[in-house]
Amino acid sequence: MTFANVGTLGVQPGRADEVVAILTRSNLALTEAGCLLYEVGTSPTQPDTVFVTELWTSAEAHRSSLQLPSVQEAIAEATPMLSGEMSGFQFDVTGSPLRD
Repeated sequence: MTFANVGTLGVQPGRADEVVAILTRSNLALTEAGCLLYEVGTSPTQPDTVFVTELWTSAEAHRSSLQLPSVQEAIAEATPMLSGEMSGFQFDVTGSPLRD
């Protein structure tokens, strides 16, 4: 069973592009840790919000990834640009019409 983590990060005005650049840097360690999908985006209707959708092999793989040095570095770099407004949800994926 796969695990999904979907969330929003509020950013300081005008800092969304910088946060997106940090979150979209190539990071093969995520794949090795069990990340199947990591998509980052923005919306013109919410310019100070960054949207992140992640798909993992398991909830444990996701939790463990937060200890990776590259992830810790990205968090430390992005944190000063965040507003503190965050939301999201997590769920176990039970199926998809796109995969077996």
